[in-house]
Amino acid sequence: MKFMKYSLICTDIDGTLLDQNKVLLPQVKEALKKEADKGVKIALVSGRMPAGVELIEQELGISCVKVCHAGSYILLGDQRISNKYLPAETLEKVYNTIAKAHGLQLWIFCEETWYVTGIDKFIEKEIVDIKQQPIVVDIKDLVEQWKKEGKGPNKILLAADPEEIRIMYQEIENYNWPEIDYACSADTFIELLPKGINKGEAVCEICDRLGIKREEVVAFGDHELDIPLLEVAGIGIAMENAIPELKEKADYVTKTNNEGGIAYALENYLAK
Repeated sequence: MKFMKYSLICTDIDGTLLDQNKVLLPQVKEALKKEADKGVKIALVSGRMPAGVELIEQELGISCVKVCHAGSYILLGDQRISNKYLPAETLEKVYNTIAKAHGLQLWIFCEETWYVTGIDKFIEKEIVDIKQQPIVVDIKDLVEQWKKEGKGPNKILLAADPEEIRIMYQEIENYNWPEIDYACSADTFIELLPKGINKGEAVCEICDRLGIKREEVVAFGDHELDIPLLEVAGIGIAMENAIPELKEKADYVTKTNNEGGIAYALENYLAK
């Protein structure tokens, strides 16, 4: 059965839109360009910071809605329509209880800026992937500054090898911090967000702004962070390389990101 009417295509970036080498395949670019030419809106819905999302928008050559920091920061054109913070104090808490205990560098995102507590192999890779340099900060100084400014992090990220990620995930679950929601965006990343903020809520906000019904949304994803995204969409499509939990939520499973799964789904599962 083909879903006949859709007005908005929402896609995760890493593991979904891009292949494993962070390359936008020509057939995927062409398929999305065709949809945009028909008047379908395209939303890039990512855990990336704005500059990292804008990099892909430029490569696509399409004006996109940009959901950054996994839903806590939304750009409609050049207009910022949502900017949600965690409390500044939460940063200190996560650093002292999780990051220091595991000997990790913390990634901290606020609006257009990426802060870190130091440089490690995961941060070095991200610098290459998104072509951005982080600012190395002292946590106490940053927290004090944000308290004065009434700001906080849009997102905190923990990066480690998969086994350590599993341990930290359980620790965060046990702490049960009331102001935090969290999910994995890869087997090496845990993303901590303001309570109630996720990719699905962000897409609902976009739909309200653009006057689009949720049943007119097609969404693509590959990991835990994409579960709320697929849940709110009229049609949710998981990549073949997606985690089993996401595939269970999906209406369709397309080919892998390395095989241009988005292009395959648009050509074979959907009709416009």
